Amino acid sequence: MDVFTAVAARRSIKKFDPEHSLSEDEIRRLMEAAILSPTSFNLQNWRFVLVTDRERKERLREIGWRQAQFAEASLVILICGDLKAHARDPDRYWRHAPEAPRAAIVSAIVDAYEGRRDRQHDEVLRSGGIAAQTIMLAAMAMGYDTCPMVGFDFAAAAALVNLPPDHEIVMAVTVGKRRENPRPRGGQLPLEEVVIRERFPDA
Repeated sequence: MDVFTAVAARRSIKKFDPEHSLSEDEIRRLMEAAILSPTSFNLQNWRFVLVTDRERKERLREIGWRQAQFAEASLVILICGDLKAHARDPDRYWRHAPEAPRAAIVSAIVDAYEGRRDRQHDEVLRSGGIAAQTIMLAAMAMGYDTCPMVGFDFAAAAALVNLPPDHEIVMAVTVGKRRENPRPRGGQLPLEEVVIRERFPDA
């Protein structure tokens, strides 16, 4: 599917076919696309918890304001971030680079994030958000629908998936086959309102 077609066709689906399952090959293909998402310094600080177990999905529904997507989707992806990715053998992120630039980049990684929880948190949100969009567009190209979700108890979800204390949940993305079409789009703002050339005008 052409990327512009995927962007236009992607909608947030609320009702999925609960009997449909993604194959392991399809899940792997989707996640292989996800890990091509860009990250600052190539940190690859996203972590993806894949939930397909019916009981665990039902539990997500319970802690997600009874939203049907959690239980009915074929796959729930909890997009998480490793706050300490910068400290976990950062040489491996640049293992194919020549030694001198690799050493300089690794030093910059440590300097940028070590002891700076706010930067670690912000980077996790950026990386996770980009990965979520990659997943949604790749799923659309594969013939699947998605819904990005933040309406759930993050602490309860963290406990459910045994999230390590140095990780954060960014959002969930549900993936599956729609059983009901979405409502018409609410209406996009005009480009003239949201696109600014060069700088904002003086007040």
